[in-house]
Amino acid sequence: MPGNDHYVRQILESLSVDEDRISLVHEDIPTRAGELAAAVRSAAAGLRALDVGVGDVVAVMTVNNTPATLVLRYAAGLVGALVVHVGTVNAVDPGDVLRAGEQFEMVASTGATVFAIDADNAARARELRARFERPVLLVALGDLGHDVTDLSLSLPDAFDPADAAQGELAVVTYTSGSTGRPKGVCWSFEVRNDVTARMAALGHRQTMLVTAPLTHTAAFTSDNVLVSGGTVVLHQGFDAAAVLRAVGRHRISRVMLSAPQVYALADHPDVGTTDLSGLRDLGYTGSPASADRLAEAVKVFGPVLGQIYGSSECGLICRLTGDDHTRPELLSTVGRPVAPVTLSIRDPLDERELPIGEVGEVCVHTPLVMAGYWRDPEATARTLRGGRLHTGDIGHLDEHGYLHLRGRLADVVKTKGIKVYPAAVEKALSGHPAVAQAAVFGVADADRMERVHAAVVVRDGRHVTAEELREHVAAILSPNQSPTVVTFRAELPVLGLGKPDRMRLRAEAEAAGAAPAHNASETR
Repeated sequence: MPGNDHYVRQILESLSVDEDRISLVHEDIPTRAGELAAAVRSAAAGLRALDVGVGDVVAVMTVNNTPATLVLRYAAGLVGALVVHVGTVNAVDPGDVLRAGEQFEMVASTGATVFAIDADNAARARELRARFERPVLLVALGDLGHDVTDLSLSLPDAFDPADAAQGELAVVTYTSGSTGRPKGVCWSFEVRNDVTARMAALGHRQTMLVTAPLTHTAAFTSDNVLVSGGTVVLHQGFDAAAVLRAVGRHRISRVMLSAPQVYALADHPDVGTTDLSGLRDLGYTGSPASADRLAEAVKVFGPVLGQIYGSSECGLICRLTGDDHTRPELLSTVGRPVAPVTLSIRDPLDERELPIGEVGEVCVHTPLVMAGYWRDPEATARTLRGGRLHTGDIGHLDEHGYLHLRGRLADVVKTKGIKVYPAAVEKALSGHPAVAQAAVFGVADADRMERVHAAVVVRDGRHVTAEELREHVAAILSPNQSPTVVTFRAELPVLGLGKPDRMRLRAEAEAAGAAPAHNASETR
């Protein structure tokens, strides 16, 4: 039954049941349960010797999807410190690493005084530390120099899990947010303890392949697998061929991917020769999926697909099960709410609950919700109100309880694992000397994946290509925020006060059909 026993202690207790079993695999190198537990206790002992504990903030700065990322979070959690991951805000791509300035803002905002690092991040950590007037400790699992404390030198027996401490908050996960600035989603020890206990009680022993960053939901999913006596196989990002090899080699029973990644697996030439007999749960999440592509995937993998609809602020909301995937009429939905979630559709204006079939904002009530956004009471109050989490998504429930999503309240484009903000991309485009005006919006392609579109008016006498504009935006923002499709126009349609009519632009693009990624030269 759910309880409030320390979530890391629960994991350590599970690891102690069979210390010889393989609990972790990274780059095909296995780690036994006893070895993982010893590494966590040793690092916790090292932190406690440095007087790190409740009230302290530990910034984890490691290569994503490595054992060190898990060990350092668990160790910091055992001593009661707050962990903040500062590697990425991308929930899909672990290789999408933040720039130094962005990391500095995060550690400055959280007040982190301990940087838990690895060799790949040592130089960056020293660079950031030099910018603070306050003292900052550098710790690692190994010898990285005289100015870094090696936590692996402490004896595992020096820390008794019975002495585990906990403050109010356990983890802060930074997401791309809805305002253009990363938001720190705060998770309490109480919720982490509760979720971990629920998963332990279910006892679903799995071998799970993780390709998404351990800085986000994949981290908590890994906790659930380990506490249930399972094995976590870590990959540094998604590669279809590598995933298929791992499924056969390690008898993977569960994978969690994005919808486009599922399509890539189904289309890969190796899928026909891969032993899929151990696969029981091929989950996907993050963005709307194409019903046609899902039907094709079911033919390839069988009734093992499971769609997850959730949010960074509360985790799992709805699930479309494997059996649901055998019913074509359900493939356009995101499934039904999963306990302990209670879901309602509410009028965005007066928040009254709407009847079946009416479209409104998707709102959630669950005990497993975030504590709020880090030092952002206004955003917290907007999202958590009336005892409910307001997701910002628009949809309706049908008579059978399935949720149909229509879009989002905000005009934000979600693509490639991140949220892209049209105003930011427009600003970047308008900074190019050849651009007179720009409007940016999202358009769903044939696979129902949102792409960033830009409509551009070129200055008189100037010339620029779509590829040049994409590179320009990529240099200012990031490649993931660069527009996939650029359309050149003589003028932009506008609304009152001269604002670009994005709705009209989107409708015209949808009517024209999905354009190829490098369509650069159309003029209207």
